[in-house]
Amino acid sequence: MAARAKTAPPARPTTAAPAPRDRRIDALLAALSADRRLASVVKDYETTSAGGGRRSFGSNGLKVAGKLFALFTQGTLVVKLPEDRVGELVAAGVGTPFDPGRGRLMKEWLSVTSAEASWFDLAREAHAFVARATRAGA
Repeated sequence: MAARAKTAPPARPTTAAPAPRDRRIDALLAALSADRRLASVVKDYETTSAGGGRRSFGSNGLKVAGKLFALFTQGTLVVKLPEDRVGELVAAGVGTPFDPGRGRLMKEWLSVTSAEASWFDLAREAHAFVARATRAGA
């Protein structure tokens, strides 16, 4: 009688523990939550980000009327602002044009690199910009 080969049980999918969230993100979300106009944005973000699963561009971002206005990536805040405003902020040393990794800069997106820049003020400015653009396009 031939010996039966042992087979390993099917591998279980593993899920890595989520990385601790940056304190700056927590502080920004708390500040935005305190603003009654932006509290729902934070609630939507927390509901979406708690879902887990596969992450796509903007899945870690803040939205107004379904449109992305800010996201968190590579340890910083990235905000959507008018192209000329992004240019002003780059010239002032607040940040750099956002490169999503494809070698093509996004003209209306700023990666905030300055430690002195107010994430709250920039997020509010980005929210206002995208909200206006959304209303104008409706």
